[in-house]
Amino acid sequence: MAETNVDVVIPTFREAENVRPLIARLRQVRKDSGLSMFVTFVDDDSRDGIDEAVRELGEDWVRLIVRKGERGLSTAVIHGIEHTTHDVIVVMDADLSHPPERIPDLVRELAEGSDFVFGSRYVEGGSTGEDWGFFRWMNSQVATVLARPFTKISDPMSGFFALRRSTYEAAHDLNPIGYKIGLELLVKCHCKRATEVPIHFENRIHGESKLTFAEQLKYIRHLRRLYIHSFSQFAELVQFAVVGGSGVLVNLLALTLGIALGMPHRIAVAFAICVSITSNFLLNRRFTFSHAKEGPILRQYAKYVASVTFGGIVNYGVTVMLLEQYPSLLPQLAALGGIAVGTLLNYVAMKYVVFRKHHVKADS
Repeated sequence: MAETNVDVVIPTFREAENVRPLIARLRQVRKDSGLSMFVTFVDDDSRDGIDEAVRELGEDWVRLIVRKGERGLSTAVIHGIEHTTHDVIVVMDADLSHPPERIPDLVRELAEGSDFVFGSRYVEGGSTGEDWGFFRWMNSQVATVLARPFTKISDPMSGFFALRRSTYEAAHDLNPIGYKIGLELLVKCHCKRATEVPIHFENRIHGESKLTFAEQLKYIRHLRRLYIHSFSQFAELVQFAVVGGSGVLVNLLALTLGIALGMPHRIAVAFAICVSITSNFLLNRRFTFSHAKEGPILRQYAKYVASVTFGGIVNYGVTVMLLEQYPSLLPQLAALGGIAVGTLLNYVAMKYVVFRKHHVKADS
């Protein structure tokens, strides 16, 4: 392969034991491939001896950046990329799970026209360690399915990938959370041609896995950000519908609680409606319209209550009427009837009053 300058960015946290064997393999790749590789370790202040390990290597093409006061694989990768200069960028893990011997293949794919290349466990020729485990495999598959709206790549969860600097510089609003920086860059860099190179993904030998339950929750939050970025209007609608559905459940639970506490049905119905309105407000403010969560909460709450009061009154009236007309009817079923009518009238009010279209008569 013709000489190409490649920056290899490797985020680390307590990976000192893996530095020497990893660099030994990268050294051999440099020798065999003709690639001029420059390695940047970005360490989140591990204090595990990684600085001594890098210094003892004595390699002028290997350097270490230690970040203070900030942690996170994704932000470490971005920090590392921002401190590199060459046109081709490769990102990989430090735990020896990614084979550095496949870097020339990633670079070759870029040279042949790809703008993003993943090292993939799931394409033909790819594989994982024998003791990888069913639950870890299932976790990866579920994460991949959740990312399907963004890409048809079989392994977008891979942390082993390559892209050109020009592709990276086309990104806007990078806002990663958790550990899936490859998917963040693929989406935010507006990549048109993403390809995959088969790799064998090996289990780590030294150190501990960073894939905790907390990191999995961060991945869900990250996906939500990407959905909003890519499908903003649809994502808001879905979130609004989900919050509305949760409001129905909250209403029924609050109604059941009120009745269990001995409240008269009229009081319990009003109590349930107030609780569900408050729940919907808080969830919509936190998730559906998260841009508003820094605003004055009391003022927002007052406006929200004012906008749903009509539907809430209708909801209350229909529920109480059904309970009085049909005494044997379960209060929860009556509440569902009230919610349905109140929601319909709220929609009509929003469509034709609050957000009514104004038609301007054309000049004759």
